[in-house]
Amino acid sequence: MFKRLLTAAAVLPALWSGAAAAAPITLTVASFPSFDEAVKVAIPEFKKKYPDVEIKLISPAYGDHHTAMTTALATGANLPDVMAVEIGFIGKFAESGGLEDLGAAPYNGMQYQKQFARFTYPQAMSGMGRLAAIPADIGPGALFYRKDLLDKAGVTEAELTKSWEGFVDAGKKVKAATGAYMIASAVDLKDIYIRSGLKDGEGIYFDKGGKVLVDSPRFRKGFELAKAAREAGIDGKVAAWSPEWGEGFKRGRIASQMMGAARRPPRELAGARHQGPVAFGAAAGRRLRFMGRFVLRHSEEGGEQADGLGIHQVHDAGPRPAAARLPRARCLPSLVTAQDDAFVDQPIAFLGDQKARQLWKVSASRIPATAVHRQDPVAQEIVNAELENVLEKGKDIGRALTDAKTQIEKRVRR
Repeated sequence: MFKRLLTAAAVLPALWSGAAAAAPITLTVASFPSFDEAVKVAIPEFKKKYPDVEIKLISPAYGDHHTAMTTALATGANLPDVMAVEIGFIGKFAESGGLEDLGAAPYNGMQYQKQFARFTYPQAMSGMGRLAAIPADIGPGALFYRKDLLDKAGVTEAELTKSWEGFVDAGKKVKAATGAYMIASAVDLKDIYIRSGLKDGEGIYFDKGGKVLVDSPRFRKGFELAKAAREAGIDGKVAAWSPEWGEGFKRGRIASQMMGAARRPPRELAGARHQGPVAFGAAAGRRLRFMGRFVLRHSEEGGEQADGLGIHQVHDAGPRPAAARLPRARCLPSLVTAQDDAFVDQPIAFLGDQKARQLWKVSASRIPATAVHRQDPVAQEIVNAELENVLEKGKDIGRALTDAKTQIEKRVRR
C-alpha cells in the first residue's frame, strides 16, 4: 500500500497540470461521517476531469479516523492520498513536517488568499509560514437554543444574551421550570470565553513568541464562568458529540448549545447523529496536501457580552418522520464570492425559517485571523484537566491556571 501511495504521489503534479495519466490510478480518501458526503459529491465531477483515476473512500468513525491519521503521520505508513482532519489537529499536523506546502509550486496557493474569508488562511499556516491548508467552508459561532423550553421558563432571548452572568441566571430559571440543563457542559463556557476578544495574529494558548497565555485574565474569567455554571447546577456534565449529548437535545434535557454553525446545523438538537466539525485534507505518500474546513466555536466580538453570538431558535421537531427533522443545508463556503449565492438568503426550516446564513455571513466577516500553535491540543488537554480539578475537587482557580501554565511549558520544552 505504501509503495502504491508513493506512485500516486509521483503523478499527482501531472494531475494538477491537467496532463493525462500514463496508467490507471487509485486514490484512497480517508474521511469520516458526515464529512464524507463532501467526498461523495465531488467524485463525479473529479471523474469527468480525470476519468482514469479511481477514488476509494474509507470512512471510519471520527475518533478512529484521527487516531489512524496521527499514527500514519508518525510512522509514514498507511497514509491515504486524501484525508479529512478536524480543525483542532491543524496546528499539530502543520508543524509535523508531514504536510506539503500548498504555497509552493505546483499549487501556489497563497495567490488565492484574498478570495477566502480572511481568518481562514492564518489558521492553516505553520510557524514557518508554510501553507498547510486551503479552506473549503466555515462555521461562524452561534448560540442555538430550544425556544419551547425557554418559553416554558418565561425566559426571553434578551435575558439569555445580555451578559455571561445573565446567561447563567437564565439557566437557573430554565432548570427550575423545566428540569432541563441550560448547557451540556460547563467547559463550553470556558471554551467560548477564552476565544473572546482575540485580535488578528493572536493565539488562544500561545502568543507569537510562544509564551503560554493560560494564566491571563481571559482564562481566569472563563474558569469563573464555568464554575458559576456548575455551582448553579445548570450544566449536564455531558461531553460534546457524545451519545448522551445527542440524546440530551433529542429528549429536551439540554436547552442550548454554543457552537460553530457546522456544515450541517447541529442536528443533535433534533436527535440525529453527527460526528462533528471537520477539515478536509489530501495526502500522497509521506506528505499531505491539506485542504481545510474550519469551524469556530466562539463569538467574533468577544468581551463580556453573549450577544456577539448569532441567535438561532431550535423549534420542537414534532411528530414528523426523522428524515424530515434534519436540516438540509450546508454552512457558508469560505470562498467569499460564493457567499453571494442565492442560497445564503434561503430560510432554514430547522431554525424557525430564519435566514441564518445571512447572520453567519456577517459574523464570518468579523472573525479575527487568530494563529494556531502545534501545541494547542496539548495546552487544551492540560487546561481542561485543571478546570476539572476546579469543578470537581474545588481547586483554587488561580492555582489551577498557574499549574496549567507550568505543565504546558514543560511539555513545550521536551
